[in-house]
Amino acid sequence: MPNLDGIRVAVLATDGFEQVELIEPRNALEAAGAEPVVVAPTSDAITGWDRSNWGDDVEVDLTLAEAESDDFDALLLPGGVMNPDTLRMNEHAVDFVRTFFGDGKPVAAICHGPQILIDADVVRSRRLTSYPAIRRDLVNAGADWVDQAVVVDDGLITSRTPADLGAFSEALISEFSLVNVLKNA
Repeated sequence: MPNLDGIRVAVLATDGFEQVELIEPRNALEAAGAEPVVVAPTSDAITGWDRSNWGDDVEVDLTLAEAESDDFDALLLPGGVMNPDTLRMNEHAVDFVRTFFGDGKPVAAICHGPQILIDADVVRSRRLTSYPAIRRDLVNAGADWVDQAVVVDDGLITSRTPADLGAFSEALISEFSLVNVLKNA
């Protein structure tokens, strides 16, 4: 397994994130040595969505107002229907996401997570996947959408659903490990 020691990953989420899409990648990142930091618009704990009911609370490490993209090496965007829909309406969240792309840092988004990428205007001419329901939105924003478990396009890692979490976590760890390669070059 690649070593992610010293890699700080912003996990941008709010209430209604799909619980497994935050918890499983976060656990995989920690197991690989990374430091995932939950960033949210509020300092209160955020509540996940567990298939068809409210799930568990996750403690927020930094508010969006406190978080600086310069303090992170990569970004993780969990899905869920409510989470990205709320975040894409928050201009500070959209700017935070856009900055990672502008700085050439890796970004991973699963399920409905790529919705915020549309508002950040970073999907044009990018190859990616997502939950099928937002395919048309991504295509209309200029993305090359494909139906695959995971797609990696120049530091952008995307995946479809919780069923693809194994492949998604493996790909994001592989891509995020390149940060250490570049730091040590």
